[in-house]
Amino acid sequence: MKIRLLAVGTRMPAWVDEGVETYRKRLPRDFSLEIEEIALGQRGKNADIPRAINQEAGRIRDKLRGNEHCVALEVKGKPWSTEQLAREADEWRMQGRDVVLLVGGPDGLAPELSAQADQHWSLSPLTLPHPLVRIMLAEQLYRAWTLLVGHPYHR
Repeated sequence: MKIRLLAVGTRMPAWVDEGVETYRKRLPRDFSLEIEEIALGQRGKNADIPRAINQEAGRIRDKLRGNEHCVALEVKGKPWSTEQLAREADEWRMQGRDVVLLVGGPDGLAPELSAQADQHWSLSPLTLPHPLVRIMLAEQLYRAWTLLVGHPYHR
């Protein structure tokens, strides 16, 4: 199973890339994480936020493959413990499909993208900075994998 993270936002600081890579390189090929950055919709003074969200949604839609299990990461999603994430990941593997995780821009995902997702997951009720979301997600996926294979990392 391959996991793709489609995340709105580009040009992360080096510490973010290093943090994500720390966990990405520990994952096996059959539980790999790939990150694809999506350009932000046009924002600025007097920005048309719905238009920016729609621009981002179009860019995300262009990257969707249609045969993947789609999980929208949203504040209103269901919170999962690490153990629950491991169970979900095991279910994803049993489906025999790859997984795509969607992270919207500063104003969230377009409603139509959220509506077409197979699952909705919330990392936290807190508003998290997008760079930290990438690192937290990579670490939690690694931790879930260690639980599934009985690796001592989770202790």
